[in-house]
Amino acid sequence: MDDFIVRAMLAGIGLALVSGPLGCFVVWRRMAYFGDTMSHSALLGVALAFLLNINLMVGVIGVTVTVSLCLLFLQKRGSLSTDALLGLLSHSALALGMVLIAFMGSVRFDLLSLLFGDILAVGTVDVIAIYVCAAVILVLLYLLWRPLLASTVNRELAEAEGLNPERTQLIFMIMMAAIIAIAMKIVGVLLITALLIIPAATARWFAKSPEQMAIASSLIGVASVVLGLEGSLQFDSASGPSIVVAGMCLFLLSLFASSLISRILGTERKQ
Repeated sequence: MDDFIVRAMLAGIGLALVSGPLGCFVVWRRMAYFGDTMSHSALLGVALAFLLNINLMVGVIGVTVTVSLCLLFLQKRGSLSTDALLGLLSHSALALGMVLIAFMGSVRFDLLSLLFGDILAVGTVDVIAIYVCAAVILVLLYLLWRPLLASTVNRELAEAEGLNPERTQLIFMIMMAAIIAIAMKIVGVLLITALLIIPAATARWFAKSPEQMAIASSLIGVASVVLGLEGSLQFDSASGPSIVVAGMCLFLLSLFASSLISRILGTERKQ
């Protein structure tokens, strides 16, 4: 295999391993729109990074964390519903990012790469950064698994047990910001949420516990990356969308398999 394909495969697998468990919490907490808001604000982070001449990942994480803090602040005000606030922040950040890009005529942007990713352009330094970031997020998830799960199931009960759901939610949002920053180069701004949600939704059909679902989601994400990259090379299609399409196909297969298994078990019970 060529070096760029190996790097792309390693980068995608590293991302899938950490996006699986995070995606489970996105599904459990019904935060899909929050994922979209974070990914859209990533474009603003890219524009500011170029404008201020700072590291791209630092710019993206800085903006996504700021948007998360704004969401928490506005939620406490209680003047608008959460979905309305997410819509406001999401589209405002995306529009502001596009306007900043338009004003920076001296800087060349590959918008298609930003929007849909270019995993084949990932370098050795990018792969190392992905695995370092993924390792930190997985360690944090391991340490915060119980508080995150408790606040997801019942926030009031978590508060009664002294688990501090607000702090846990803030750390979770920071982890989401970090995963979006490292995923942007692989699947792009518009497809990041799909990579978080589709493997988790697929794993939900078969998992019998939260831990099983998190592990299965990671493995399904890895399979999506491998199949998507193979399809991209075979059919000369865009790599980021190909990974998401592979994940969608796995979801449909799991849906069909689970329906078939339910029918078989139902028939056996009747007999």
